[in-house]
Amino acid sequence: MHLGQWSHRLMIVARLRGGRDPTPTATPLQEASVRTGLKLNVAGVWERGRFAIAHRDTVISANTVLLLAGSRDELTAYDAAFAVPGTTAPMSAVIIGGGRVGRAAVRTLAERGVDYRIVEKVPGRSLDPSRTIIGDAADLEVLNEAGIKTAASVIVTTHDDDVNIYLTLYCRRLRPDMLILSRSTVERNAVTLHRAGADFVLSYASMGANAIFNMLRRGRMLFVSEGLDIFTTPVPRALVGCSLAASGLRQNTGCNVLAVRAGGPATSRLDLSLPLPAEAELILIGDPEAEDRFFRLYAA
Repeated sequence: MHLGQWSHRLMIVARLRGGRDPTPTATPLQEASVRTGLKLNVAGVWERGRFAIAHRDTVISANTVLLLAGSRDELTAYDAAFAVPGTTAPMSAVIIGGGRVGRAAVRTLAERGVDYRIVEKVPGRSLDPSRTIIGDAADLEVLNEAGIKTAASVIVTTHDDDVNIYLTLYCRRLRPDMLILSRSTVERNAVTLHRAGADFVLSYASMGANAIFNMLRRGRMLFVSEGLDIFTTPVPRALVGCSLAASGLRQNTGCNVLAVRAGGPATSRLDLSLPLPAEAELILIGDPEAEDRFFRLYAA
C-alpha cells in the first residue's frame, strides 16, 4: 500500500509482514534485517487501529503492517526479500460498492496499474462493464467471480456502516491473509470495523478534519487511517542544533521522524547524531494524541 511520496527519492508505504505468510511466526524486528540489511527506515507498526513506534525488540506478527520509508529501489528490494513463495501474481483488488467512494478507488487503482473488479448491486452505474460484477457482495459466488480468492486486498465502500462491518468480517473469514480497507461513515464505528478485521479505516470526519488542519496550518498532512497521520513541519526552534538522538522527540511525543528535508530532496537515511538545521523540515508519523503532544511541546 503506497501512502505518499515527498520526492523522487522518498516513498512511504505500508507493507504486510511478508505478504502475510499463512503459517507465520512472530519475529523481533532486529531479526528481520529490515533496517540493517535493506537500509529502510521502519517508521512504526500498525495493527488494526493501534500504532506503535518500532524498536529493535518490536515483535512482528501475522497481522502487523510495517510502515516503511525509503527509496523506490529500497522498497523493491524489500518486496523481493520478503515475498512469500507462490505470491508473485500481479497485484489485484476487489472493490465492494460502486458509489462515489468506490468509483474514486477505481480511478486511483487504474492510475497505478492495479487490476481490480468492482462488485455493485445496482446495474447502470458508469463503471467499466468488463471489470464490474453485478450482485450482492454477501453472496459467495459473486465474491468468487470478483476474484476474492486471489486478490491482494479488498476495499469496502458502501455508505452503510452496518453493511461495511458485516462485509469486513465476512471477507476476513474468507481471506485471513488479505489487506482490508473499509469506509466508515460515522467515526465511532471505526473501532468496530478494526475489530471486524479491517486493517485500515477511513471516515469522512477524520478526512474532513485533516483537510481543515492543512488549510489552517498551511502545511501538509497525509491521512493514513483512522487514528494515524503523517505530517510535515519546520524544525521547531527548540530542536535547532539538537540531534534526534538527544532530542527525546520520540519519547516525549510518541511521534517518529520518517525523514528530514534540508534544502533538497527528503531522505529517510537519518543520522541521529547530526544537529538539525534551522531551515530543515521534519516528516513525522503518529496518532492524533502524539501529534497533539508534539505541537503542544514545540509550539512556535
